[in-house]
Amino acid sequence: MDEIMYDHNSVLICLILLVTMVAGLEIGFRGGSKWRERIGDGQRTQLNAVQGSLLGMLALLLGFTFSLALQRFDDRSKAVVDEANAIGTALLRASVLDATVSTEATASLRAYIDLRVHSAGVSLDYHDERDDLLVRSEQVQAELWSQVQRALQIDDRPATTGLYLQALNDMFDAYGRRDAALSRHVPEAVLFLLFLTFVMVSTIVGITSGAHGGRPPKSMIAMVTLIVMLVFIIIDLDRPRRGIIEIDQSSLIKLQQPASSGRTP
Repeated sequence: MDEIMYDHNSVLICLILLVTMVAGLEIGFRGGSKWRERIGDGQRTQLNAVQGSLLGMLALLLGFTFSLALQRFDDRSKAVVDEANAIGTALLRASVLDATVSTEATASLRAYIDLRVHSAGVSLDYHDERDDLLVRSEQVQAELWSQVQRALQIDDRPATTGLYLQALNDMFDAYGRRDAALSRHVPEAVLFLLFLTFVMVSTIVGITSGAHGGRPPKSMIAMVTLIVMLVFIIIDLDRPRRGIIEIDQSSLIKLQQPASSGRTP
C-alpha cells in the first residue's frame, strides 16, 4: 500500500507544505485584522502565549523527527557495511572448501554480490522490481545452502567447511537485517502531526500579527522557508535509495572486484 510521505515525490510534498503554511499565515492575518477591534489586551497576551508554546512544540517535534530520520539513516548505512563484510568473509572462506564445491560456491557468491549491488540501486517505490531481486537473492541463498551441505559430506572439519558454514549463516543474517533496516522509517503519524503543527503555528502567527495591527514580519517568511527545507531533508534522509542524500554502497561494490580484500578467512 502506498504511503503518502514515502511513495510520493518529496519536492511536491514540501511545496504543498510551503503553500499551506503561507496560506495559513495569510488567512490568520486577515482573521486577526478583522477581529482586532474586538480583541482586548488580555486576549492578545493569550495569543502571544499560545504562539510561543506552539513554536516551542514545533522546535521539539522538528528535533525529534530529524533525530529519528538520522538514526534510521545511520542504521541503514551500518547494515550495508555489515552485509559487505559478511559476504566478503564467506567469499574468502569458500576458497578452503573442496575444489569442486569451492568453484561452485565462489561463482554463486559472485552472482549474489551482483544481485545485492543491483538491489542497492533500485528505489523502494519500484515494488515489483525490488520483490523480484529479493526472490532471486533468496534463490541464490538456497543454492549456497545446498552447496555447503554437499561440502559437509565431503569434508566436515570445523576449520574448513565449519568456518564457511558459520560465515554463510552470518551472511544470511546480515541480509535480513539490511532488508529490515530499509523498511524502517519515520512513522507517517509523526510526519502528519509535524505538518499539522506547522500549519497551526503559521495560522496563529498570522492571527497574532493581525491582532497587533501589522503584517507578519519578513523573518517569519524566512522561518517558514527554513522549516520546509528541514522537512525536505528529513524526508530525504528517510528515503534510502532515492533523493539527494544517498547511502554509501562502496563497501559492497568493492566486492565485485576480483581481489577486493586482504583479510584472512
